Amino acid sequence: MPEIRRLPASLVNRIAAGEVVERPAAALKELVENAVDAGAQRIDVKLVDGGLSRIEVTDDGCGMTQEDIAIALERHATSKLPLELVGEEGAIERVRTLGFRGEALPSIASVARLTIESRVRSADEGWKMVVDHGELAEEGPAALPPGTRMTVEKLFASVPARRKFLRTPRSEYAACLDVVRRLAMARPDIAFSLQHGERRVIATQADEALADRVAGIVARELKDNGVAIELERPSPSGVMRLTGIAGLPTYNRGVADHQYLFVNGRPVKDRLLVGAVRGAYSDMLARDRHAVLALFLELPSEDVDVNVHPAKTEVRFRDANGVRGFIVSGLRQALSTGDRRSAQGPDRGAMERWQQEPALASIFSRDWSAPQSRVSETPQAWQAPQADGDVMAAPQAMPMGRAEEAAPLPEDAAQYPLGVARGQVANTYIVAESADGLVLVDQHAAHERLVLERLRAAGAGEAAARSQALLVPDVVEMDEVDCDRLEEAADGFAKFGLVIERFGPSAMLVRAMPHALRKGDPQALLTDLADDIAKHGQALLLEEKIEHVLATMACHGSVRAGRVLSVAEMNALLREMEATPRSGQCNHGRPTWVKLSMEDVEKLFGRH
Repeated sequence: MPEIRRLPASLVNRIAAGEVVERPAAALKELVENAVDAGAQRIDVKLVDGGLSRIEVTDDGCGMTQEDIAIALERHATSKLPLELVGEEGAIERVRTLGFRGEALPSIASVARLTIESRVRSADEGWKMVVDHGELAEEGPAALPPGTRMTVEKLFASVPARRKFLRTPRSEYAACLDVVRRLAMARPDIAFSLQHGERRVIATQADEALADRVAGIVARELKDNGVAIELERPSPSGVMRLTGIAGLPTYNRGVADHQYLFVNGRPVKDRLLVGAVRGAYSDMLARDRHAVLALFLELPSEDVDVNVHPAKTEVRFRDANGVRGFIVSGLRQALSTGDRRSAQGPDRGAMERWQQEPALASIFSRDWSAPQSRVSETPQAWQAPQADGDVMAAPQAMPMGRAEEAAPLPEDAAQYPLGVARGQVANTYIVAESADGLVLVDQHAAHERLVLERLRAAGAGEAAARSQALLVPDVVEMDEVDCDRLEEAADGFAKFGLVIERFGPSAMLVRAMPHALRKGDPQALLTDLADDIAKHGQALLLEEKIEHVLATMACHGSVRAGRVLSVAEMNALLREMEATPRSGQCNHGRPTWVKLSMEDVEKLFGRH
């Protein structure tokens, strides 16, 4: 039998580094988290080559003494677990800092050249220690203001196999930028700055409002196209609190890289939370679009385990279903009160097109005193005039709009955000005049949302969840692991009308289907549900499938494009939109209306 030997400390540290320091962004995350836990009010980050050549993190926190620096470079040494808690049962669960494992600094020092310079406020000078790939290279006094400066250079220089698998400087920089963004959003009370090379990328002030910090980092327009969230709910050990800002469904992205999730101030990328967000937006976004938001969940430390992943990016909840339900209901409640407005503004490119089109520009530059060609007498389909041709000789467009006699705006027009209907264009778009602009409404998209909300309000959701018993129970053969997952979730399915039970090691028996899905395929339904449980840790799709059924019913029962509406019908549609939640977008996430302010209209005609 081979002899069992203890590994040398240098190799142990490199193994630990494989878990903690997989790329420059991971090292940066550990250093910035240490700065936050040190009580810093300002944190400055400097990168060279995306962190491949150099990472520097400077803070004005409490600092470290010479002895502290030496101990910090030992494995399993930490200041984040108070002495009075050491040895107590459940002490780890009560840690409120961003980290405490005590492996970050020795792990980084084992695969890079790490320079630590620090000074406590009571000292006249600081102390410097340099560790080059696990070996002490230099130490001595250092001149710096109170706080700590960490510098990481030559990352993985002694581990060429690891460095070979690093990505390009641009890709590594993108990962580092994401780390700083998330930590800066988690702590709006701290000023952050990020410099890449000679360029300043992020610069925030301390004590910013949460909405201002999030909008400044994610996108400036999010503040105007999002709704604030502020909710509380009891939890098994206290109170859960959800805050943040959620983008309107019409303000979305093609990828989910603008979803920022935080648990007790810690940035996480948790499957349960991502699934909850998807469930909340399920009937308001197309499946290939993703919401833009920043959510901050606060709950008692006993209800969440933050030490389940070496990089601390995943968490586990004691009451996972309760947390998911809280997030879904909280998001829906916030969006139902704030998204009657549309995030879709007028297209600036279309508005400025007349300035760029030579044919249109020629209209304004032409000498109209010269004789003009006669306009074609026979109406034809519109053809764009050529820049060097006779503009007035171009065939004229047939009128596509239809309007009835315009009545003056009522005195209480300000009470109608969507204005008063003036007519229809192409029998598809309603043109309305408001007190401060022009409103265009997609009649089919708008009515589709209204019908869906009526179905919900009338209790169609509950009706859709009723069971339809099968005359002959359907046997669905599946993988044994999938059967285990479905069996565990069977009680939850029954609440929505799906009655299933185990039928041998690798089969499920379907006794009843939800009424709204009674014509569905049990095999396909159970397969989707099993895949969803595997992906998100619990069943999320059944309720969403019922929502999709209602959405399909709403689509078929709504006013179709091409239908002629009277002015009274148009106004009734506008008034109902103003009173209906989520009327700013249809069931597929597209905007139902856009507004052209009077200022925009005046710009089109050169009046402003």
